[in-house]
Amino acid sequence: MPLVANTDLPSFERLRNEGETVIPEQEALHQDIRELHIGLLNMMPDKALAATERQFFRLVGESNQIAQFYVHPFTLDGLQRSPEGQAYVDRYYEKFSDVRDAGLDALIITGANVVGRELSVQPFWKPLIEIIDWAYDNVTSTLCSCLATHAVLQFRFGVNRRALPEKRWGVFTHNVVDKYHPLTTGMNTVFDVPHSRFNQIDNIQFREAELKVLVESDVAGVHLAVSNDGLRLVFFQGHPEYDVISLMKEYKREVGRFIDGERDDYPVFPENYFDDQSSAILEEYRDRVERARSGNHPVEEFPEDLIVPRLQNTWHDSAEAVINNWIGKVYQTTHADRRLPFRDGVDPSDPLASS
Repeated sequence: MPLVANTDLPSFERLRNEGETVIPEQEALHQDIRELHIGLLNMMPDKALAATERQFFRLVGESNQIAQFYVHPFTLDGLQRSPEGQAYVDRYYEKFSDVRDAGLDALIITGANVVGRELSVQPFWKPLIEIIDWAYDNVTSTLCSCLATHAVLQFRFGVNRRALPEKRWGVFTHNVVDKYHPLTTGMNTVFDVPHSRFNQIDNIQFREAELKVLVESDVAGVHLAVSNDGLRLVFFQGHPEYDVISLMKEYKREVGRFIDGERDDYPVFPENYFDDQSSAILEEYRDRVERARSGNHPVEEFPEDLIVPRLQNTWHDSAEAVINNWIGKVYQTTHADRRLPFRDGVDPSDPLASS
């Protein structure tokens, strides 16, 4: 299912240069295929805004090469932006009011950076609730990513996330719990998913809220779950959208915080991510950083060029499979009028029974 370049958003050209299928709007208008309109509520801060945008665009665009996708990025007015970040949003993002009036077939909500652990005091809290409530009544299915999952479970199901003893980050092996659910059908029963978080919702919490757990890890916990109806709310706790370099960039940022004195401890490696040679290179770099820091000397550049060629992506195919299954069910159940969530004959309380 190719992406439709319905605006001059730079990410379209970036993705096209990476070999993704992105077709001009005029070409799309002459193809006799029912398009799908997918909203992307991007709550990430400025530095991660465009990267997160591309990651989800890529997952959607690669999931199927037949249908056409119009992806509508928007954000929340209450999120703090730099002048440059706000200019980017003003130039390339849509207003939620316009998205709401035109309608959506599906919605993806990204995570967000928070200050403190309590979600209800975050600037996105009230507007996010309003969007989720609107989407539940007007959009076929909403996919929540990581922190968005925690927020929705708190305000809609009364489930509060718990703090982990230490940051959980790395690439972890997961098992499909329900092999026959439409979102997991046809995919590997064991696959990897990246995680990066300080808090989590446990398996028992999902189940006590009458949510269905589909994929989980013995180490990293639940990754994929859905609402009791099987489709209308989809929850990711991991980050299957991550690029192969995402965890390395995060590790590099934490090393930079150590160098700048913003953290006292040197960051540990993301689990199951760097190979032995990369780990050795980074251990040597750590020694040089600590010597330079103790001697008040300049620190040499992070050895990114030595690490990137050795990184392996072991999760993207499985992520595509889930998104493909999700979009397929949306396509089969959504109304031809994107302002309406379900086609005639679909029971909103059991939409998969009619697909």
